[in-house]
Amino acid sequence: MDMSFEGFARLLRDWRQKRRWSQLELALTSGVSQRHISFLESARANPSRAMILQLSEALEVPLRERNLWLTAAGFAPIYRTRTLDDPQMAQIMGAVRMMLAAHEPYPALALDRAWNVLVSNRAFDALVELLGADVWERVGGARRNLMRLFFHPQGIRPLMTNWAAVGPLLWQRAAREAHELGGADMQAVLEDLAPFQEPEILWSGMDSALLPVAPFKLAAGELRISLFAVIATFGTAQDVTTDELRIETLFPADAETEALLRQMQLPPASDEYLSL
Repeated sequence: MDMSFEGFARLLRDWRQKRRWSQLELALTSGVSQRHISFLESARANPSRAMILQLSEALEVPLRERNLWLTAAGFAPIYRTRTLDDPQMAQIMGAVRMMLAAHEPYPALALDRAWNVLVSNRAFDALVELLGADVWERVGGARRNLMRLFFHPQGIRPLMTNWAAVGPLLWQRAAREAHELGGADMQAVLEDLAPFQEPEILWSGMDSALLPVAPFKLAAGELRISLFAVIATFGTAQDVTTDELRIETLFPADAETEALLRQMQLPPASDEYLSL
């Protein structure tokens, strides 16, 4: 057994099991023989770089994790992690800002894989202002983080009137992403927020199947707001940062919320965002 490839063998086996695939299912999807996959998982065969990319593509492994596969097998990483202000990201970020601005007066934001807010439009900022100008400081963390905004007791949770229905869906989605996408940074956020949660609520999903989409229902004073979310990603990303970008657009779930958002006073336009 080549000891230098044990790390790759473990990663391949772990990701196959995360997808709940047998070796035969991976073989049929990837075009690699089941026997060779067995040899790779037991480190009896050494993978080529092309084989690593072929198998990681079949398993839909995120680009950040594909770099780990390559490194574990003794190859150099091939996917770059660019900052948002990198000149090569200008077109991507221009498209993101255009999407967010075009979505006004409805809220929209761009997130990384740990649900840190990278860019937000004015409608989202105005909505968050309802919680107080210091809300991001109250919920803690060094970044504006959507999970903290929802699940910290000083965040949005006290205003949500259907928390028992929506809270479990959000928590389970984040936990699923942390597990299936190799999100160690998201897992750290979940572990930090877990002491504030009631397990019997987070895993209940009460009444969550009664509507086509579970809306977020907020009550702030006399205001009543109901929103649902649509998520978009970049389908052909070849950069780690772009691969992990999520565009979350919020839409009114009733006529009253639509009227409220269209009448809401938006703050001045800004191009500021938090860098990775």
